[in-house]
Amino acid sequence: MPRTAPYAELFTDPKGPGDIRPTAAKVIEDQGLVDSPDWKGRVVLITGCSPGGGLGPETAKALRLTGADIYITNRNLERGQQVVQELLADGKQRGKVEAIELDLSSLKSIRAGAQDFLQKSGNKLNVLINNAGIMAPPLGRTEDGFELQFGTNHLGHFYLFNLVKDALIASSTPSFKSRVVSVSSGAHRNTQIDLDDLNWEKREYLPLKAYGQSKLANVHFASEVDRRYKDQGIRANALHPGGILTPLARYLPYERAEGLKEIPEVYRWLMEPPQGAATSTWAAVARELEDRGALYLDEVAEAEEVVPEPYHLPGYGPQAFNPEVEKKLWEASLKLVGLSE
Repeated sequence: MPRTAPYAELFTDPKGPGDIRPTAAKVIEDQGLVDSPDWKGRVVLITGCSPGGGLGPETAKALRLTGADIYITNRNLERGQQVVQELLADGKQRGKVEAIELDLSSLKSIRAGAQDFLQKSGNKLNVLINNAGIMAPPLGRTEDGFELQFGTNHLGHFYLFNLVKDALIASSTPSFKSRVVSVSSGAHRNTQIDLDDLNWEKREYLPLKAYGQSKLANVHFASEVDRRYKDQGIRANALHPGGILTPLARYLPYERAEGLKEIPEVYRWLMEPPQGAATSTWAAVARELEDRGALYLDEVAEAEEVVPEPYHLPGYGPQAFNPEVEKKLWEASLKLVGLSE
């Protein structure tokens, strides 16, 4: 079966941020889903929506075009409410837009946030987009003692999924299976999962390696969700949004962030946030992905396997799909967050 790549021609010769590569809103328009009767009443939950140019608000803005009810999370409710007001500024009478206070570095906060969401949504959820993330900070620990990146990027989303999965199962229909979208990164190609030291307690802490491990965990998570729950109506895919200079890069040295703009071969691959949100949006709504899962997506397409470098190019590494490691990571994650099968 040929890979699904509806915008392949637009990615053949990128010219940098704001070029002809599609935006998230363009994906909604091309799918014919603006104010869609099919999407009215559907519920979307997106983590990590902060003001200031991130992918979360751009994804929410695009999905709001469908008429669905949009719930966003932020660890600071006031900042979440700011995004809500930005989304509502279009003045359109569409679905609900509400903020949920949820800190992915705290299991207690995730429990409270999930409960708040389920109460507000009426225990309904059609699409979960695990968008939030932290990248390459100094060594730190979550409230529960996990390495900050693994704990936030993987375990936090893993725990959240397990708290809302019953709503995903109950909301799934024959015409639209519930979807889980796991936002990963090309950084997954430069590392492996160390099942003996998931929390960086035995190794020298290397910020970008730890980030890569957490992003590889995001890919493994999606594949295992799909394997375990596809027969109950949940399909899950992972993706790389592309190169976008957002607040996520605040811990990176200049040459790995703003300095990339000075390298022509790298700069031409960079995108604006509305373009960076296109693949997440496509994963959430695309008809061509209906009842399909355990895929790795990028460039608004099914990705292809590549070698790890150059790091700025698309594609997934050979370690991305490994059923044995996926299963072991799932089991280890259950123990770490205190859940049983």
